Amino acid sequence: MIPNVLKMKKILILAVCSLVLSFSCKTDRSTQEKEASSPKEITILEKVANAHGYDNWKDIANIKFTFNVDRDSSHFERTWSWNTKTHTVIMTTRQDTISYNRKAVDSTTASTDGGFVNDKFWLLAPFQLVWDQNNFSYEHTEQIEAPISKQKMHKLTTVYANEGGYTPGDAYDYYFGDDYIIKEWAFRKANQKEPNMVTTWEEYKKLSGLNISTMHKRPDTDFSLYFTGVEVKQ
Repeated sequence: MIPNVLKMKKILILAVCSLVLSFSCKTDRSTQEKEASSPKEITILEKVANAHGYDNWKDIANIKFTFNVDRDSSHFERTWSWNTKTHTVIMTTRQDTISYNRKAVDSTTASTDGGFVNDKFWLLAPFQLVWDQNNFSYEHTEQIEAPISKQKMHKLTTVYANEGGYTPGDAYDYYFGDDYIIKEWAFRKANQKEPNMVTTWEEYKKLSGLNISTMHKRPDTDFSLYFTGVEVKQ
């Protein structure tokens, strides 16, 4: 009888273990399915970037644009062609044409690259919120009066780290509505309280899924910064 009792105990233990294992597997599977069905909540940085077509950037192979600045009676412009896959950049002005690779910037091309970073930032600032997110701190507030329109908007402030990059310590204030499309922004050098420049974001154009603002104006002076000849290739 004793062997039979021991045998029954072993069978009972195995059955309990099997039940626990089965329950554990179902629980793990249920948790995994729940996590898979619950999309990761995106940040305010991603929301603004995506509203401007960032999720389509992966398909872009080349972007070309002319950066223009009109101030009073003066005009400045330079044209850029950027191969996003090979990292080759070509700058064209009335005086010169310079080609370089962003993966191999040296002392001879640093100045040109600085100009490219500036002009690209004006063109693709919403995307820079994702590209640069490890290099700045940020704060998002709602129902803030925008400096130009005086309308209540969201305000997203980014403050870059004090070291590295071309504008260490600088701050940018982005103003946008519930659609996350930027309407105005302010630049504050070295994170000073008063802005150095405040401009509009207007005349948006959709190109290959990207939503690009091509005009920026200052209300307090005869100044406009704008883009012409914008071409996007996939």
